[in-house]
Amino acid sequence: MTSPTSPTSPTGSSRTPRRITPGLAGAPTDVDVVVVGLGVTGAGVALDAASRGLRVLAVDAHDLAFGTSRFSSKLVHGGLRYLASGQVAIAHESAVERGILMETTAPHLTHPLPSLIPLGPGVSRPLGALAGAGLVGGDLLRRAARTSADTLPRPRRLSAAETRQLAPPLRTEGLRGGLLGWDGQLEDDARLVTTIARTAADRGAAVHTHARVVAATGTSVQLRDELTGADLAVTCRTVVNAAGVWAGDLVDDVRLRPSRGTHLVLRPEALPHLAVAVFAPIPGETNRFVLVLPQPDGQLYVGLTDEPVDGPVPDVAEPTEVEIGFLLDVVSASFARPLRRSDVVGAFAGLRPLLDTSDGAGEGSTADLSRKHAVLTSPSGVVTIVGGKLTTYRRMAQDAVDAAVASAGLTAGPCVTATLPLLGAAPREALAEEAARADHPGRARLVRRYGADAGLVLDAALEASGWAADEVLAPIAPGHATVPTVWAELFFGITHEGAADVADLLDRRTRVGLVPADREVAVPAAQRALEVVAAHARQSGR
Repeated sequence: MTSPTSPTSPTGSSRTPRRITPGLAGAPTDVDVVVVGLGVTGAGVALDAASRGLRVLAVDAHDLAFGTSRFSSKLVHGGLRYLASGQVAIAHESAVERGILMETTAPHLTHPLPSLIPLGPGVSRPLGALAGAGLVGGDLLRRAARTSADTLPRPRRLSAAETRQLAPPLRTEGLRGGLLGWDGQLEDDARLVTTIARTAADRGAAVHTHARVVAATGTSVQLRDELTGADLAVTCRTVVNAAGVWAGDLVDDVRLRPSRGTHLVLRPEALPHLAVAVFAPIPGETNRFVLVLPQPDGQLYVGLTDEPVDGPVPDVAEPTEVEIGFLLDVVSASFARPLRRSDVVGAFAGLRPLLDTSDGAGEGSTADLSRKHAVLTSPSGVVTIVGGKLTTYRRMAQDAVDAAVASAGLTAGPCVTATLPLLGAAPREALAEEAARADHPGRARLVRRYGADAGLVLDAALEASGWAADEVLAPIAPGHATVPTVWAELFFGITHEGAADVADLLDRRTRVGLVPADREVAVPAAQRALEVVAAHARQSGR
């Protein structure tokens, strides 16, 4: 398989890229920057710092994208909601970062998503006019961000017939037409995080998962290898706390008000032939909707809620039946076939790390809290980055590294991440042509999920397994069309992306785990992949 860009390095060199490591084996003990947390922000900080020439160690107690970053709507937002609430600066920042992601850093992991607001009985004419004005405002944001209309087309009004054609399952009684807008969508949020982390490692960062921070100051961290139990002391010039909703566990004076966002997972037959995102209006709200989002593998996501979370922060948030019922009720009002609880084949919830700027009372809706990020420096010198959202991870990382460099007096180059493509990046059109030329469905899938690194993924899988190409390109669960993952994805997850166990493979390197029934049939394959790689490595003497 040919690749439009280098499969090994953004600089075009043929050297072997550094790989993500589970546990602390080989971790450095003296660095410039220690990054705590490997969600999208922490991975972004590691990449930003490493690309400035700093020595970086980035760690996570669990895994890449273990927390909030794998539980998003998989959207690259242009800031329309923030514009509607008067947060113009945040809206503009979102639009700018969306353009950078879609056109420069990750065109291989993003694509334009048509989004439809149906003008049915639940949307009054004044509300429809307001929504239309919002889409026009969103297009102005796109223009101000200098994002091409080829990437995100201009919005337009649709007739009732056009609306029905784009979204056949919609309720047709009283349908006056629709409003069509465009936003960005990710292939997969966890895949974005993994690719950022891989790129950071390729730039020289030491990226280690399953490595827990036991204690930290501004100039040192104590780590524990969660796989072996071994301890490691690391000396550094600065520490960046990018632990998300767990940031307060590392720095006492960081106050957060986590908000739970819940999504449902549906099979495509629940709302058949739906190829556009649909915004279902929430009764009594003027700028909030429940979204129905088609996914690349055919599933549909329905979300999302915005509920305050009290008490200790769990490792993994759980959706509540009240939230599930709310989402089903809102969406059902817009479609001809009411959704039932039995249509829900999976559900997931993420916690937003919103900064608490209240007077301590902690009252009010988290939906009203600003999504603006903040950089805080503790008395011990730890730099904490909190707030924000997935779309603006790059700018958050830039601000955090700027603060860390200034606080520690480090000598570093300028930020270059706005023009630095992630590994596998290539023009969307070139990748589409590459996928169309593929002589095997598995090859086309690798192009879709890894971009120009598809050849690297295949070669790594062949080397790590000793299997033939047809075998590593085959689905891991034959007879189960709802599990399209191929073996090469599992092997590459182990060899290059730091996957250490079944959960790493099924819940984050791939997203099979979002549907419990699919996960169950995939577990034997994940176990076998781990065994095959270990056995082949022993035979090869590695």
